[in-house]
Parts: sequence; C-alpha cells; structure tokens
Amino acid sequence: MGCSCQTKPNKGLQSPLRRKLLMGTAALPAHFDASASLIRAGPATSAVNTTGLAVTDTEVTVGILHSATGTMAISETGSIQAEKLAIEQINAAGGVLGRKIKFIQEDGASDWPTFAEKAKKLLVNDKVAAIMGCWTSASRKAVLPVVEQYNGMLYYPTFYEGLEQSKNVIYTGQEATQQILAGLNWIAKEKGAKSFFFIGSDYIWPRTSNKIARKHVENVLKGKVVGEEYYALGSTQFNSVINKIKLTKPDVIFTDVVGGSNVAFYKQLKAAGVDLSKQALLTISVTEDEIDGIGGENIAGAYACMKYFQSLDNAEQQDVRSRLQEDVGREDRDRRRDAGRLSRPVAVEVDRARRPAASTSTRSRPLRPASNSRARPKATCASMKTITSGRRPASASAKLDGQFELIFETADLVEPDPFPKGYQ
Repeated sequence: MGCSCQTKPNKGLQSPLRRKLLMGTAALPAHFDASASLIRAGPATSAVNTTGLAVTDTEVTVGILHSATGTMAISETGSIQAEKLAIEQINAAGGVLGRKIKFIQEDGASDWPTFAEKAKKLLVNDKVAAIMGCWTSASRKAVLPVVEQYNGMLYYPTFYEGLEQSKNVIYTGQEATQQILAGLNWIAKEKGAKSFFFIGSDYIWPRTSNKIARKHVENVLKGKVVGEEYYALGSTQFNSVINKIKLTKPDVIFTDVVGGSNVAFYKQLKAAGVDLSKQALLTISVTEDEIDGIGGENIAGAYACMKYFQSLDNAEQQDVRSRLQEDVGREDRDRRRDAGRLSRPVAVEVDRARRPAASTSTRSRPLRPASNSRARPKATCASMKTITSGRRPASASAKLDGQFELIFETADLVEPDPFPKGYQ
C-alpha cells in the first residue's frame, strides 16, 4: 500500500531539471553519478570501504543487465548502447572523483530466471556498486528478491506499472498513471472514442496497465472495453485477435504488446487490411527503436503516448540533437534515442539537485543514502526509496519514416501516483 504524503514540486528546479532530463545519452545515469558518494575525502579507499564493493582508488565497477538476445533485445539493445556511451563520456571527463567507471555486462536473454541468476552473480561475485538493468516488469520482479537479499541497488530505467516500492530499487521511468490516463483522455476527446479493445503481452506490466486503463475507460470516460487478449512474449501469430478486432470494430485498439512480437503484430494488422489512418490505435509500448524492426510502412498512422519523442521541436530536443552530433558519432550517429533510453538521465539530475557533496561513508552500502538524502523534487513521497519524477506526457502519430509527429502534449507536469486510489 502506498503512502499518502507527497513532496511538493520545487518550481525553481523544474525547468532546468527538465532541460537536463532529456539530454539522452549525454547525461550519466544515476548509479554512476551516485557512485561518487562511495568514496569520501580522507583515507585510502581500502581503509574505509568495509562493504567489500568493487571500488578502488582508481575504479568504480557497476553492472549492466539487459537482454542482448531474445525477444526483448529489440527494446533493450538501445539501453545497453546508451549506458556504455554514458560511461565513455564520464570517463573521458575524468571519471567519478578521479576514478574511472568500469562496467561488467551480463545478458538476461529475455528470460526471467536468467535475470535473477545474473543479478546474483553481479552482486555476489563481482560486488558491483549498483546494477542498471531490466526492462520488462517480469525481469524486475525476478531480480527484486535478489537485490533485496544481498542489499544491492537496482536502477530500473523504463516505464512500469507502479504498485511497487523497495529500498533497493530506484524507478526512473514513467509509472502507469502518467502515461495511460493522459493518452486515454486525449484519444477519447480527439476521436470521440467510447469502445476499446485491449491487447497486450502476457505478464505483469500489460495486465496491470490494462487493469488501470479499463477502470479509467469504464468509470471516468464512461466507455466500454469490448475485448481483452494477451499473448506470450515472443508470440508471432495474431490473426485470431485481429479477426476479433475486425468483428467488434472498436473505436480504439489499445495495445501494450512488447518486444519482438510487435513486428509480427503490426505487419499482420496491415496484411489483414486494418488501415491505421482510419482505425485508431494507441500504443504505450512502441518507441522509435521498435519501429526500426516493425517498419514505418506497417505502423504509420498509429498513435503513441510517451514522455518523449525524438521529433519534439523544442529547446530540450535541440539540446539532444546537438549533443548527439557532438558525442555519438561513429555508425550510431543517426540511431534514434527513444523514450525508454531517455529515462536514464532522470535519476542523475535529481541526485545532483538534492544530494550534498560526496560525504557518505562506505560503512554501509552507500548508494542508498546518496540516492535518498534530502527532499527530492517532484518525488512521490519522502519515505519512499524511489525516484519517480513528474512527466509531461505527449501523444504523437507514427510516420512512414519511423519518426513520430507530435499532436498533443500536456501543459503541466503530471505528478507520479504509483499507488493510485480507485485503480488498484
């Protein structure tokens, strides 16, 4: 059950924070930045590092744990690239308190027991200062008891369903109400939508998201859910549900299918004659990275609700473009930085805004005090060991070139509410 208190937004911090949050891979993820607090001025590292973490006078070691293979690689490969680039950048700038960041990468392989096994290996054998990883909530749920048992820290970077808190996890992505409710409100108004067909992948995030969406459709929008179907991760056969969609003729297809299954789903929709310029479809799980695999011609006209799109034409996005041109280079220069990867800068900027200079003793696992010291701007509750920041959700339409055309953006930040009353 969530706490009822909420920290008031610090309006003086909102604008500069938001500008920094969208810096993409040019910003250092929180756990790297927070690792600065592993070392305090004074004695040599070995004299004060009683935790046994992988911290020396010259290096700080962290873990990267994502799916480099399997059905989720389409979404998580970009995360790996962004994290490695962040490490390169901070090391080129001199490291953390003079110490270079070293990473150990493990492959969760789109398999939840493997995620748990690799997390234990990183914490117990490699003694990493923190892990940045997971993508699906299923992988996070598998890793959670491991990081709690060994008192580790997991920085979870992408959107999630809420309804969870842990002193060993920092959640930096959108929680469900920040993404789902704004999108449903917009499409109901824009399209006069009253009937919805839900389709998702079969695990906790889509099921919980659709539970929240259903209650909002029925209780707030006074609409109706005419169908709800789930498919195992990696599924490639969607003709049955597509036939049901064609029969029920919903005003909106609401989808949270994830990973490689999206390629088959959207191709089969098109092959079945479903024209997304006429049949409204709202996704909360397809970013520019997934469109690389789907193909713009198969998803053009679909709507997405996210906190960020590369095509946003504002000062923040101009910063992103200039940083990419300056920093990315190589063959990755034109690769899109999507909503999932742009969750990573959130924690570092919140940490910078609220923690004192590196002064935390290494006598206890030190990232947690650094990540939870002082009042956090736009945080959900002072007692929650999380970072869940305000968001400005946006709706956009997919185009043939694989980009999104912005249609709507909320005027104000939507404050986080990971334990929403009436939606649990």
